[in-house]
Amino acid sequence: MARSESRVRVVRVKAGERDARADVLAAEEPLEIRVNGRRLAVTMRTPTEDFSLAVGFLLSEGLIGAADEVRSVRYCGRDFGPGAEETDNTVDVVLRPGVQAPAPEMERQVLMSSACGLCGRTSIENVRTQSRFPVDGDPMQVTESFVLQMPEVLRERQKVFDRTGGLHAAGLFNTATGELVAVREDVGRHNAVDKVLGWALLEGMLPLSGHALMVSGRASFELTQKAMMAGVPMLASVSAPSSLAVDLAREAGMTLAGFVRGDRFVIYAGEQRIVADGGAVPACEPH
Repeated sequence: MARSESRVRVVRVKAGERDARADVLAAEEPLEIRVNGRRLAVTMRTPTEDFSLAVGFLLSEGLIGAADEVRSVRYCGRDFGPGAEETDNTVDVVLRPGVQAPAPEMERQVLMSSACGLCGRTSIENVRTQSRFPVDGDPMQVTESFVLQMPEVLRERQKVFDRTGGLHAAGLFNTATGELVAVREDVGRHNAVDKVLGWALLEGMLPLSGHALMVSGRASFELTQKAMMAGVPMLASVSAPSSLAVDLAREAGMTLAGFVRGDRFVIYAGEQRIVADGGAVPACEPH
């Protein structure tokens, strides 16, 4: 069984009858993320794609923005040999000389709540300033039918969810080709996004101009922040966005769509990037 899954004995009750059987659950374990040997954060995650998760987290926090800023990523204690990837829960990202390491006080901030991210109006201004990849000028456009197909295409690629029913997913779409280029699953929706964006960074794909990010949960401020930090011009979700997510998307010039289900969705920001099927694609207006 993959390490992303765990088998347990359960008792199912239906119509007054009980049936003992084995069931498969999504695994959840802590991951400590270190930078240059110093602890930065601890997050609960599904143990897959740990290196991408760690790198994506650093990208989201504005600490790195390119693959060549990372010298190495390794499991601590058991960097080499059989079993290293299957057993370790501590990853150390070693930055290239000259790349600024996180300040010591950042550890306390992140450890208080690794899933919270930044909060408030001040954070919106700071995040926009920190991002290396402005998205407001991205000319990307998609059709309404493209948006409506994204959840179904993502769902078809959720392999662990099919067996456990307990994972969030994030999918990265190339809007020019329609291809779903990456899918990652995790018990935490923020981790799933970090895994996708971390993979893209290590592949040298940043900024992610012309791409759209689809998430299986709600669109929080943090997920919008993460997409913006990677240069993703569009975020879509099957559920609702938060008010701060909408504020950030509008400030940054991102497209944000929510409640993408069935034959409908709601555009909260950047409506010019989503055009009607069969209609003429309007020219992008100068910023």
